[in-house]
Parts: sequence; C-alpha cells; structure tokens
Amino acid sequence: MSRLRSMPFQFSGNHGCKPAWIACLGMASLLALSGCAAMQVKLGMKVYLARTPIASIEASQPKGPGIAPGQKSPLAVAVTQPDGKVLQTEGAGHGKVMWQDLSVTATVVSVNKKGVVTLPYDPRVSDGKLPHVIITVPSHPELRAELDIPLRYDYNFSSNFSGSSGSSGLNGSDGTSGMSGSSGSMDPNNPSAGGNGTDGGNGSDGQDGGRGGDAPPVEILVTLRPGNHPLLQASVSAAGHRRLYLVDPQGGSLTVRADGGSGGTGGKGGRGGRGGSGGTGTPSGSSGRDGLDGRDGMDGSQGRGGSITVTYDPQAEPYLDVIHLSNRNGPPPVFQEEPVAPLW
Repeated sequence: MSRLRSMPFQFSGNHGCKPAWIACLGMASLLALSGCAAMQVKLGMKVYLARTPIASIEASQPKGPGIAPGQKSPLAVAVTQPDGKVLQTEGAGHGKVMWQDLSVTATVVSVNKKGVVTLPYDPRVSDGKLPHVIITVPSHPELRAELDIPLRYDYNFSSNFSGSSGSSGLNGSDGTSGMSGSSGSMDPNNPSAGGNGTDGGNGSDGQDGGRGGDAPPVEILVTLRPGNHPLLQASVSAAGHRRLYLVDPQGGSLTVRADGGSGGTGGKGGRGGRGGSGGTGTPSGSSGRDGLDGRDGMDGSQGRGGSITVTYDPQAEPYLDVIHLSNRNGPPPVFQEEPVAPLW
C-alpha cells in the first residue's frame, strides 16, 4: 500500500513573503473560526469595559426615537472616557463596546442581548404607558443611562390572511437514450451491414401545479379614539384569529390582505432520449430516432380571495383612506357604517 507524505506548501515568487491578500484571508478566517471576545479584544476590534476608564454613558435609538407595536428598534450606547474619547456599542452603534459588558433592564418593552428593543404586537399591552430602559455597567456601578422610548402609531401596519400557494408540479422524467447499432464489417472482401440504432425513449409529462388556497372571510371593525391627536382603533378577525391595531391617521396606515393563494408552477416535461447511432459497416446502420420531449405541466389556478367586510363608526369615516384592502380573486369589499364601541 502506498503512503501519502505531506509536503510543505510553498509560494512561488516573493521569496517566502506572503501576498497581502493571503494574510488578510488568513486573518478573516481566524476571526470567523474563533469569534470569541478575547480574540477580538486582542486584535483591537473590541474593548473590555472593566479595563476601560469611563466618565459617563448615554443611550440612544440610532434609527430614530420611538417604537410601534410589534416592531423592533436597536439601541446604541456611547461611552465617554475621561480624556473625551467616545466609544460606541457594537451592532447599531458600529463600535467596540460589547453588550455583554452592559446590563439592561426595561419596562413595557423587552431588550435582547444584542441591544435590540421589541414592543409586543398587542397595542393594549403598551397603550397609555411609556417604555423605559435603564443601562448600567457592572464593572462601573456608579454609571447608568436611562432612556424613554415613545410609542408611535404612524406606522404602516399589515394584517395578512391570504391563502397558501399551490404546490409545484413534479418535473417529468427524461427518456432513455437509444442503444447504438452493432458494428458490421467494412472489409471489401467480406462486407456486412452495421446494425441500426434503437429509438430514444419519450420524456414523460410534467405534473400540473396545485391550486392556490382560498383566503378566509375577514371582518374589520374600525372606531375613532378622539382627542387632540385622534387615533383609529381597528380589529381584524379571520379564521378564529383576532388582531388589534392602534393607527395614527397622520402618517400611519393599515393594510389587510385576503388574496387567493397563487397556483403552483407546472413541472417541466422530461427531455426525449437521444436515438442510438447506427453501427459502422458496409453499409452503415441507420441511427435511431430521438424521443419526444414531455409536455410541461400547467400552472395551478389561483385560490379564491376572502370576502372583506368593514364596519366603521361614523366618527371614523373621514379616516377610512388609511385602511387599504386587497382580496384578489374575491368579491368586492363591503363597507357598512354603524356605531362601533371602543375596542378596549
């Protein structure tokens, strides 16, 4: 049994000096493989706050103040050193300070280990409250930053009850290739004909795509919460589920979809097999015919859109233009005006 012997890899040229891109690639690979904080600190990419003098800290929302129900918003913390140098947190702050060196407590909202704030979808959880975040540095207990996060309802909310897409049809099988004919003799004193090649097999047809799913009927209730800054309360119910929304008509909207599901794509027909070549001889054999390609499957039909009924309070009528409806392949939405009590 032969043995493999490892040989040292050598670069030609530059006499042992690795090209810059090789060094960079090696460094990137090292970081990807290690990924640990200690390695990043050693390379100067991160810092330990326990080893860093700090004069003050400040928290902010780099993507703008406020958060809407069901949404996420990243935090950033600026750490100012005694000499005035400012360090930012990783993530949205694009800095060297690690979130693992900070402690975060929050009310109304939740904050994950990467400094991302999340507000629950249900507006009743946060309605009338002010989310608040407190950030401390365990290695510097005298420091803390506090941040109020205002609630926002000027957001484009969406509620989707559309039908599911149809399944895709399976592709047809390719036909088998024909066999080549047997060889004859080309000897002028003893000639014999070559055999004929056999025909290629036909490809099978692709399957048709499945029909798209139907969307369920949707019931929408809309009423107005009056005040200096009126807000719309909305309830969207379908298929046993109910979702609540609080929408600021000045900049916000609510889109409700109950579209029929799209039909699945048809499978591709299989390719016909190649005819076998005729064998050599005197005379040569005939080549077989190519098989026929299979038929492509038909795309499935679209499912039916769900009916949408909107019942709105008379006070909400001036703001109905912020309610957007879509139920492709379904009946026209129905609007009916009647008193709607506060939804919560």
